[in-house]
Amino acid sequence: MDQASLPSCYRHPGVQTGITCTRCERPICPECMVSASVGFQCPECVRGGSGTGHAPTANQPRTMSGAALAPGDPHLLTKILIGINIAVYLLQQAIGDSFTNAYSLIGYASMEIGGPPEGVAEGQWYRLVTAMFLHGGITHIAFNMLSLWWIGGPLEAALGRVRYLALYFVSGLAGSALTYWLAAANQPSLGASGAIFGLFGATAVLMRKLKYDMRPLVALLVINLVITFNPWGGIAWQAHIGGLVGGTVIAYAMVHAPRERRALVQWGTCGLVLLAAVVTVIARTAELT
Repeated sequence: MDQASLPSCYRHPGVQTGITCTRCERPICPECMVSASVGFQCPECVRGGSGTGHAPTANQPRTMSGAALAPGDPHLLTKILIGINIAVYLLQQAIGDSFTNAYSLIGYASMEIGGPPEGVAEGQWYRLVTAMFLHGGITHIAFNMLSLWWIGGPLEAALGRVRYLALYFVSGLAGSALTYWLAAANQPSLGASGAIFGLFGATAVLMRKLKYDMRPLVALLVINLVITFNPWGGIAWQAHIGGLVGGTVIAYAMVHAPRERRALVQWGTCGLVLLAAVVTVIARTAELT
C-alpha cells in the first residue's frame, strides 16, 4: 500500500497509518495503539473488555504532541485566524493609511512630517503583534491566507489547538523581533509571513517525523525563500527567517519531547524562543534610544 492510499487514524485526523485495531479494525497510529495478546488494539476496545496492556495515556484521545483531542472542527483556530486577518485588512481599506501606520511594525521614526517619533523603541511594543495581522495589498493577504489554510489546518489537527496557537504567535513574534533588530529603524513592516513561515518549519518537522515525502514541501519552501530574497526588495526577509527558525525549533520540541517530560520540554522551548525574542527587542531598543 503506498503512502497516498493509507487511511487516517480515527482519533488523529490527518495522521496516516497502516495499522488497524484487531478487534474493531479501525485505523490507529502509533500514539494510539495498545499492545494486545495478538496485534494491537485501540484504546476504546481496550477499555471495552480486553484489558490487555491498557496504557494510562489511552484513556483520552490525544494528538501527536500529546494534547487532548479537542471536540468539533479540527481546523477551527485556523479559520478564526484567517477571519481575523481578513477583518483587519478590510479595516485597513476602510480607514486608510492612518490605521496601517498606527499598527505596523516600525522601529523608530516619525510617521508624519514634523510629527513625534513613534515605534517599538518609543514603547509601542504592541506593534510587534499587530503588524502580524496587517497586509500591504490583496496579493499579499491572498497568498498568506492560502498558505495558512493549506498548512495551518493539518498542523492544528496534529498538534492540538493550544500548542498550535502558541506555535503561530511565538513564531510570528520571533519574526517581528528579528525584523526590529536587523531592519532599518524607519522601515515599516507588516504581514503574517513570520507566523506562516513558522508553520512551514513546523510542517517540515512533522513530515519528517511521519516519514512523508518532503520534496514537495522543500520545493515550496525554496520558492518562497527565492521570492523572499528577490533583488527587487520590498519583502521583510528578517520576518521570514525569524519565523522559520522559531517555528522549526518549537515544532521539534512539540513532536519529539519524551513522554514523561512532554509538557516541560514543549512549553519550556516555547518560553525560550519567546525569551530570545524579548531579549532581542530590549537590546535593539537600548541601541535606538
